[in-house]
Amino acid sequence: MAQNTTQLSALSRLFSPGVFREMARKGRSPLFTRLFEQTGLSRQYLINGTVSDVFEAAFAVLRKPGIRDEYVYRAALTHNILLGRHSLNTASILTEFRAGSCKADLAILNGTGTVYEIKSDRDSLARLSNQIANYRKVFAKIYVIAGDKYIQEIVSSTPNDIGVMSLVRWNQIHTVREAADRPDLVCPVTIFDSLRLAEARAILHNLNISVPNVPSTMLYSAMRECFEQLEPALVHHQMVRTLKRTRSLAPLSTLVNQLPASLQPAALSIQVRQVDHERLLKAVRTPLDEAMTWV
Repeated sequence: MAQNTTQLSALSRLFSPGVFREMARKGRSPLFTRLFEQTGLSRQYLINGTVSDVFEAAFAVLRKPGIRDEYVYRAALTHNILLGRHSLNTASILTEFRAGSCKADLAILNGTGTVYEIKSDRDSLARLSNQIANYRKVFAKIYVIAGDKYIQEIVSSTPNDIGVMSLVRWNQIHTVREAADRPDLVCPVTIFDSLRLAEARAILHNLNISVPNVPSTMLYSAMRECFEQLEPALVHHQMVRTLKRTRSLAPLSTLVNQLPASLQPAALSIQVRQVDHERLLKAVRTPLDEAMTWV
C-alpha cells in the first residue's frame, strides 16, 4: 500500500531523537504511540508483535526506492561501512558534525577522516557545491551518496576527487567514483572551530606545542592562532586520532547488539545516558498492545 505524505512523515519520525530519548528516559514513549497511529501500519498485522517489530516494519516501508529518507541512507552507511568494514572498537562515527558553515550528515573516522553527504530521494542538490567546499576544510575524503536519479548530475557537477556512491538497494552501496585522500587540503583553523576545547588542547599536546598561558577569556583566540601555524595534513591526522578516542562508540557495543537492525543507526547517533540503556531496551521489547496505552 502506498503511503501518503502524513504517513511517510510519521514513519520517518519514529526514528527521531524525540522517540528514542523518550524511551530511554521513561521506558515508554507516548510520541511513539501517536506516530504509530499515523503511519498506516496494520495493527492487526502486528497484533502479537512488539515495539521492535514496529520499527522493523516502518523501516521496511521507508527503504523502498523513491521514498528513502536520510535515515535509510545513514543506516546503509552504518551497516555497510562502519559495522561492515570496521568495528566500534577501531572506528568512530560523527553525525551533524560542524564543518565550516555546514553540518556533516555523517563522517567515519578510521585511518583517515571520511565524510558522507547524503542526498536522499527527498532532497535536492541545491546546496551541494557549498557543502563540498566546507567539508574540504575538515575532512580528507568526501563522498556524496544518493539514489539513481541524482548520480549522473552529481558526477558531472563535482570535482573528480569527490567520491560518488549510489544506494542500489537499501543495504547495497555501489561506489561510482572513488574519493581521493587529500588531508593536505584541510584548513587547520576550521578544524579547530569544529572541536571541543579539550580536543584542541589534546592535539596541541600531541604535537608537543604548549598551550598558551593566558587568561581563560583569551584562551580560545590564542589556541586558534596556534592552529593557524600548523600543517594541514598533520592537524587532520591528529584530529582523527583524537576524535576516535574522545568520541569512541565502543561503550555502545552491548546496546547496539541488542537492538533491531533498524534502530542501530539511531543508537550510534543519538546520545542517551548509559544508565538509561536497560530502560530503552525494555521499551523496545514491550508488546505492541501494551505500548498502545503509552499515550
